[in-house]
Amino acid sequence: MNLRKHLRNLTVMTAIAVMTSSCESIDDQRIPPANVNIVFRTIGDWQIYGISGAGQYKQFIRSEKQPAGYPYGMSEYTGFGGLLLTCDPNGEYLVYDLACPVEVKPTVRVEIDSENPLAGVARCNKCGSTYNLFGYGAPLSGEALSAKYGLQKYHIAVGTASTPYAIITR
Repeated sequence: MNLRKHLRNLTVMTAIAVMTSSCESIDDQRIPPANVNIVFRTIGDWQIYGISGAGQYKQFIRSEKQPAGYPYGMSEYTGFGGLLLTCDPNGEYLVYDLACPVEVKPTVRVEIDSENPLAGVARCNKCGSTYNLFGYGAPLSGEALSAKYGLQKYHIAVGTASTPYAIITR
């Protein structure tokens, strides 16, 4: 029953995101450019520090040594406010900058509702805006929706046939 409720909520939020983004464009480039480069050299690295399925997420914030124990290399960077790695219900890996595009400050970050991660919604605790993680970071509510500000999305390649196993880039 709980899963049914989560899936219904996800469907409603996805529909809202599609309706709000289909007619007008979303500005997902408000976050200042910053280097992004995280490399999972082996499948073992991915199994330790990556994620394995829908509703899971990890934050990568180099300055705060998150996730704990991740061996950041000299050429690895985590964007403007840090990186949010998640996976949608279809198994697609997604990466966003954690910085809220309304606030545009590296320390004002969006957070996932840890009690309902399958909903795929991130919220800024400062401005109150919400974003659809499974709808490419489109705004769902708050100032982000009225201003059409979406989360900054980054590229990820997972499970490639060669080394490295996975890589996150700008």
